[in-house]
Amino acid sequence: MNRLQFAQLMWSIYGSKKLPDLDWIQDLGLLAVKLGQMHALRIDFLDPAKCLHLSQLYRKNAAVPKENFQALLQRGAVWGSESPFDHLEDQPLATASIGQVHRGRLRDGSEVIVKVVKTDARDQFIRDVAALKSMFTWFTRLYPPLKRVGDPVAMLGDIETYTLSELDLRRELAGQQTLKRLRDEHADRFDFANLTFPHIYSEYTGESVMVAECIQGPTFDELLEEGKLPYEKVVELFRMHGYYMFCIGTFHGDLHPGNAMLVGEKICWVDTGFVGTVGKQLRVGLLRFFSALTTYDYPRCVEALHGMSLVPLDEEALQQFKTRFEKLYEPFTDSTVSEISLTRQMMETIKLGVLCGMQFDKDIFAIIRSLMYMDGMVLRCNPDAVLMRDMRGFIDQVMPSGDLD
Repeated sequence: MNRLQFAQLMWSIYGSKKLPDLDWIQDLGLLAVKLGQMHALRIDFLDPAKCLHLSQLYRKNAAVPKENFQALLQRGAVWGSESPFDHLEDQPLATASIGQVHRGRLRDGSEVIVKVVKTDARDQFIRDVAALKSMFTWFTRLYPPLKRVGDPVAMLGDIETYTLSELDLRRELAGQQTLKRLRDEHADRFDFANLTFPHIYSEYTGESVMVAECIQGPTFDELLEEGKLPYEKVVELFRMHGYYMFCIGTFHGDLHPGNAMLVGEKICWVDTGFVGTVGKQLRVGLLRFFSALTTYDYPRCVEALHGMSLVPLDEEALQQFKTRFEKLYEPFTDSTVSEISLTRQMMETIKLGVLCGMQFDKDIFAIIRSLMYMDGMVLRCNPDAVLMRDMRGFIDQVMPSGDLD
C-alpha cells in the first residue's frame, strides 16, 4: 500500500458516501485490513451502515485456494510424516486478515480447528508499515504538534507490534498460557468464573500452523450483527479486560469483537497472539481516573491525569489544564455512549493534556485501542447506555478504598 492508496483508503472510510470496497481493501494488504477493522466500531465517527460493512473484515477475508492451503499446512506442520488428523476440511470455516481456520478431527475423535497463516502477509505488511512511518515522520517534521497530540508513528508502531505477534502462532499459545495463569492467580480477587479459553494442542502447533479445540459458539461480532449480543455480556467483558489491564498490567492486546465468543454463559477469548503490558504509573493513574469519572468527580480526575504524566506541570499550566478539562467535561455527566463516546472523550482528554505540557507513556495507545473496541461494542448493542455509571460496581470492587495498593 503506497501513499496514494493510503489516502484513497482514508477517503473511502471518511469521505466517500459509498460503502468501502472490501475486496479492494483486502487487495491493499494486511495493514489496510487492520485499519478497516479498527474503524468498524466507530459509530461515533462514521455512519452505522459503514461500520457494519467494515465489520465484515473481522471474518470475511479472502481464502487461499485449496492447493495453497495444503501447501501451507505441509510447510508449517510440526508433526512429522504421519498426520494426526482423521479428517480435515479443505474449505475454511472462517477467514481472517492473517490466516484462516479449517474444521478437523484428530485420530482420537477430538473435534478441532486448524489455523494456518497466509505466508505472504508478513513481508508486505512490514513494507507497508515502513512506508507509512516514513510518510508520517515527514509530516511530523513539517508540523511538530501532530507528533505531540496524535503521534501517528507511535500508533503505527502499536499496530505493527500486535500484528507481527499474531503472525507467529506459537505466540498465541504462549499468550494464552500467560492469561490463563494470571486468571487463576487472581481468582480469589476477581470473579473470572465465566472466562474460558480453547485448548491449544502444543504438540501440533508451530510458527504458521496451530491446532486447537473446536469451540461451539458465535463471536461477539456475529451477535452484534444479528442484534443479539446482551449488553450485560459486553459489560462483563469490559470488567474482565479492565481487571487484566488496570489491576494486573498484562492483558489481551487485540480483544476486538471477533476475538471474543459467547459459549453458553461463558466468554471465550481467542487469538491471544499479542499480550500487551502497561506500566504501573499509567495503569494506576488510569484506574484512579476512571474511579473519579464514574462519580463525575472532575477535580480528582485532573489529579489522576497529572499523576500519570511523565513530566509534572507547573502551577500555571496545571490550572490552565484544570479549567479547560472542566469545560471539556461539562456535557459528559450522565451522557449516553451515543451522545459522547468514551474513546472520543479520552482522545480529547489526552490531546488536551499534551497541549498543556503533559507527557504520557507510549503504552497509552494500546489502552486507547482497547477502549475503542470496548465502547464500540456498547455503541452497537446499547447506544443509550451510560457506560461510566454501569462501571461503578467494577471500580468499587477493585478499588474498595478508592485507591490501589
